[in-house]
Amino acid sequence: MTLRFGTDGVRGVANAELSPELVLALGRTVARVLGGPRILIGRDTRRSGPLLCAALSAGILAEGVDVVDLGVVPTPAVAARSADQGLPAAVISASHNPFGDNGIKLFAAGGSKLEEDAEARIEALLHAAPPVAAGSPTGAAVGAQAVDAGIHAWYRDHLVSRLEGRRLDGLAVVVDCANGAASDVAPDVLDAAGARVLAVLAAEPDGTNINRSCGSTDPSLLADAVRECGADMGLAFDGDADRVIAVDGTGRLVDGDHLLALFALDLRRRHRLAGDTVVVTVMTNLGFHRAMAAEGVSVHTTDVGDRNVLVALEANGWSLGGEQSGHLVFTELATTGDGLLSGLLLADLVVRSGRPLGELAGGIMQSLPQVLRNVRAPDRSGLAAAPMVWAEVEAVEQELGADGRVLLRPSGTEPLVRIMVEAVTMDRAAAAADRLEAAVRQSFPVT
Repeated sequence: MTLRFGTDGVRGVANAELSPELVLALGRTVARVLGGPRILIGRDTRRSGPLLCAALSAGILAEGVDVVDLGVVPTPAVAARSADQGLPAAVISASHNPFGDNGIKLFAAGGSKLEEDAEARIEALLHAAPPVAAGSPTGAAVGAQAVDAGIHAWYRDHLVSRLEGRRLDGLAVVVDCANGAASDVAPDVLDAAGARVLAVLAAEPDGTNINRSCGSTDPSLLADAVRECGADMGLAFDGDADRVIAVDGTGRLVDGDHLLALFALDLRRRHRLAGDTVVVTVMTNLGFHRAMAAEGVSVHTTDVGDRNVLVALEANGWSLGGEQSGHLVFTELATTGDGLLSGLLLADLVVRSGRPLGELAGGIMQSLPQVLRNVRAPDRSGLAAAPMVWAEVEAVEQELGADGRVLLRPSGTEPLVRIMVEAVTMDRAAAAADRLEAAVRQSFPVT
């Protein structure tokens, strides 16, 4: 059976690339590699979630390992429960992808994402072993399944405890749940912390509307609602709630780069920014780097992917890192990115400062205009050997000089080549992106 881990687990079209037969075999393999008396499983709101959850559970149970079904719950809630109980875990979600896709993210006992060698062992065993191993358990040795009905209340209390007794009383907030895993729990968390939740958007999942014209990938709905309600701020999550994007009281976007800058300087002022260093990826805006340099904060840059951010944080004992997408990691508080935790901490920062979010975010950094393009390329693995593309990249980089940046990379989660250009003006960035997109399309024609 064919399976490859990407930058964030396994993803594919549900019931096609990610078939129940493949997922059942994966479940058996995961049970053999991760072991443990029990494995936790959560999922987001996609229609294919129950199908793949049943298949994954069946594979695990067939190996004599018990399953605890957490139901529809944010990915970071599963990671937090894994850390709390010392059990391995899985999440069935494709995060911000369209609803027809799905995926599986795996956590080792203790709530950390699997290391690459563990993923490699799973891949090798899955490809080499027959779907049914000789001597499979029978009778009472077959795994048993239970339901954790208290996960939402536990996760709410777990997050609120991260405020160390502080409250959000008086802060008016609007939330956009992306019709995803945060739909029930996000308003409950903010309310428990004392915030006034004026409106809850995109919190009626039907299995097909996750991430559709809502959430962190499209916060326009949130921006309009914040202005209409007169809220102090808005928070938009993605489908599995490991990301958050904010808007201020005027509806202006506050992206992951600005959030990370706010948190870095706040933690540094409170002597909680380990090593006076923040970890980012190559997608982070050049304006962030300039702002941190002006404040004496060191910036460590990794390849795209929260796994790479986490590896750098753990290897160096640093406390803060994240991505422009709003995937932020606070290592003293969580083992992975947590959109609800980040949103709660942002609200706390605003309340402690006594200043509006727009004022805080507006003065912290000046982003360079950035243009992002996605070009469909099913055989994107050949990008490194596409001379026409890299010749154009070199020409654009020479023209932009020190006042711009180019990044081309194959997506780790979708059949796309991703193009990013930064320049001193939007027109220059767009013109450069046009040239690069044309070169990619010529090199990777879609039939």
